[in-house]
Amino acid sequence: DSEVMGRTEDRLAELGLRLPAMPKPLASYVPIVQSGSMVYLSGHIPFQDDMKSLHVGKVGVAGGFTVEQAQGFARTIALELMSTLKGHVGELDRVVRIVKIVGFVNCADDFTQQPEVINGCSDVLTDIFGAERGAHARSAVGTNSLPRNVPVEIEMIAELASEAKM
Repeated sequence: DSEVMGRTEDRLAELGLRLPAMPKPLASYVPIVQSGSMVYLSGHIPFQDDMKSLHVGKVGVAGGFTVEQAQGFARTIALELMSTLKGHVGELDRVVRIVKIVGFVNCADDFTQQPEVINGCSDVLTDIFGAERGAHARSAVGTNSLPRNVPVEIEMIAELASEAKM
């Protein structure tokens, strides 16, 4: 139905959100793989506005990032994930639903607010896709280290409609 095409992009605009242009992967992997109607997005990490430099450091430690700052990085990663997804599917309206995200937080052993950090990503996905398409299963995991010392890394699984169903 062509009347509903573009509604997800319209929602992004309503929310004042812009999808960043994603750089090439930093290692030997592809950012997204499709198998049947499912797409699996590799872990995305928080780039700075120049999309070259990374935010680096631990969450919840002296001299590190606050929970609120880390939530902001998780929101940034949600938009990065959407950019990668849109680059693959062309039209975000093809997303039937966000199935699952797995979020990792670079933190000290006694840090326990990983869910609050990853809410930054979950909330953006629900805002963009609505409760029916955006609500997802999730894991929020604390770890003592992440690649390049980034504070947050999030991967995602989504289900796509076949092009015939659009």
